[in-house]
Formats: sequence, structure tokens, C-alpha cells
Amino acid sequence: MSRRSNAVHGLTAQQLEVARLAASGLSNKEIGERLFLSSRTVSAHLYRIFPKLGITSRAALRDALEDSAVN
Repeated sequence: MSRRSNAVHGLTAQQLEVARLAASGLSNKEIGERLFLSSRTVSAHLYRIFPKLGITSRAALRDALEDSAVN
């Protein structure tokens, strides 16, 4: 298993859902509306997700999730 795949397993269910929605191209506001969260909470989740996945940009989310067995 790759480092990223192991990291995805360390995400909470809500972090994983936020990551999937962000990877699909939704904005923080749109993600918040779907999950009944504020856009600031979505931003905080992404801030914690990036280091767990070993990525530094939103654009890398899709690849990080595709590399995992969770997706």
C-alpha cells in the first residue's frame, strides 16, 4: 500500500466526504451547503486533510483519492 492509501484510512468519515466533494470540483461554500457545515469548517477540514494525504493543493485531491482503495 502506498503512503497516500494508508493516509486515506486515517481520515474521519466527514473528512473523507469533504475530500471527495472537493475533488469533484465543488467550492467550500457548495460543500458546506451539502453537508450542513460552514465554509470555514470545510476549509478547516481541508487544512487537516492535505498533510494527511501528503498533498499541497486541492488539485491533487482527486489523484490522492484515486490512489486509495477507499474510493
